[in-house]
Amino acid sequence: MKINRREFLKSAAAAAFSTSAGRSLGAQLPLKVTTIPSSGQQVPSVGIGCRNYRGSLDSEEMGLFRETFSTFHMLGGKVIDTSPNYGNSEEIIGKIMKEQGIRHDLWVATKVDQSSEEDGIARMTNSFKLLEGDSFELMQVHNLRGTDTQLRTMQEWKERGRFRHIGITTSNDRQYEDMERVINGHDLDFMQVDYSLGNRNAGERLLPLAIDRGIAVLINLPFGRGRLFSAVGNRPLPDWAGEIDAESWAQVFLKYVMSHPANPIPIPGTTKPHHARDNLDAARGRLPDFTIRQEMEKFIDPLL
Repeated sequence: MKINRREFLKSAAAAAFSTSAGRSLGAQLPLKVTTIPSSGQQVPSVGIGCRNYRGSLDSEEMGLFRETFSTFHMLGGKVIDTSPNYGNSEEIIGKIMKEQGIRHDLWVATKVDQSSEEDGIARMTNSFKLLEGDSFELMQVHNLRGTDTQLRTMQEWKERGRFRHIGITTSNDRQYEDMERVINGHDLDFMQVDYSLGNRNAGERLLPLAIDRGIAVLINLPFGRGRLFSAVGNRPLPDWAGEIDAESWAQVFLKYVMSHPANPIPIPGTTKPHHARDNLDAARGRLPDFTIRQEMEKFIDPLL
């Protein structure tokens, strides 16, 4: 039987209440931080991916989006990743940050997804308008579209202080060879790639390359588009979950990503406040060592 994340969290919370009432990693332990090699800046080790922040500004979902951002910010979250390719995500996020007065508390990353220099400049200029900032922490070439052209502009704008960091992204292993070429041929601060307990391909060459090149890593799809939740269903957490202070399957999956030697920052798509809380708690407590990572892989592989 398949079970979605919300149902699993609800049932797990009810089952654990009698033994864990009053106990919360979120209340006891600080958020882990990741140091960005090129700048030395430190950020919390779990962020939010904003692909699903889209729709009418008057929709009922806006209330949920606002509460999610408020919860994330209140609990110490900072890293926000979006794109003009995600519908009107930038407009929605910009509105929420302005309403809540938290724009300068957050670490905002967005992308450019155009081929020509002119269209890329127009796209990035519009991102500044929608997200209401005079600079971004990170601008990324989305899915390697127009990479060499856009990186020229991005490097110039970085030198002018408009971007603190620049990078490239993909969510498809068919682009990994091109990612390697770009990483080896340009001075980048970040790469963003798909990686999870159930999809470890990027760990073979791209993540080691990031270590060698001193590049920070954002991880999209850390839950494998929900495939990992479907795989574990309603199974209880294994004994080794306690050894890494994981209290939910989401935390298990995120801690696996975070424990890679490249120190990746997972940015799971998050539009619900209880998911924001659960995800941030993955950045508290212990992470798996090499032995436990092997146990995790042995556990999940037969289920996929």
